[in-house]
Amino acid sequence: AVLVGGGFPFVAMISLVAYQCAQEYFGFITSKGIAKGMKPPSALVTIVISLCTIGICVGTLLTNGRSGTCLAVAAFVVIALQLLTSRKPKFSQLSSSIFGIFYCGYLPACWIKLRMLKIPAVNSVLAQHWPVALGGPTHITVGLVATFVAVLCVIAADSGAYLVGKTMGRTKLIDISPKKTVEGALGGMLFSIGTAAAMGVLLQWPCSPISYVAFGVLTFMCSLFGDLMESVMKRDAGLKDSGNVIPGHGGLLDRFDSYMFTGAMVYFYVKFIAPFFGI
Repeated sequence: AVLVGGGFPFVAMISLVAYQCAQEYFGFITSKGIAKGMKPPSALVTIVISLCTIGICVGTLLTNGRSGTCLAVAAFVVIALQLLTSRKPKFSQLSSSIFGIFYCGYLPACWIKLRMLKIPAVNSVLAQHWPVALGGPTHITVGLVATFVAVLCVIAADSGAYLVGKTMGRTKLIDISPKKTVEGALGGMLFSIGTAAAMGVLLQWPCSPISYVAFGVLTFMCSLFGDLMESVMKRDAGLKDSGNVIPGHGGLLDRFDSYMFTGAMVYFYVKFIAPFFGI
């Protein structure tokens, strides 16, 4: 419902995720494993960065998608604050703060940019049957459909990788995450492509068999590398989970790591790649 509605409700949801992910990110940064030999950012800087992640999300909506500008402003504020409040700041401190803003603020904001794409999804079955009371056909945009399909593909990729890896996994994929297998990765990719194809048939977006495959592979790769990125942080921090917000599942970052890069990459695909190649 929030995704379909868009606007401030959608931004509020993304902002909540971004804020909590920032809290958990700095849980990694302040852990003994990562903080060894490096003084982590102060509590004040951590609070400001967490608030900046919300500011980037809200700013993306208010500036009509200019998330890069919002990121630059937030980075300047945080760097200036660290230089003023730290006696001898280290480059590692500054870089960990900037990466925190990028990872927990800018990347989630790309989902807002994606959802804001106002190109009418004229070929979508949804547009042809969408009630006038809920906005009529013009409410169904490429941004809405692409966001919806991307979320489904990430869920399919994660589920497929888990199911196939658990039942058929034999070959280790990468040392970063020992439990991941080649078989599981292939299963996740096939599940993602299958979901994109199913949505293409049902919603008429993606629009062609080539785009089914391209979109499915793209979302799978983003899901996989987003997961591996968090695995690196957890390994260096010496932590099993990013938090305990979701009992039995860990932190919010553990649930949303697969989505981090997906919004940005899908936006780039929809905005530039698909139109350029006519798919």
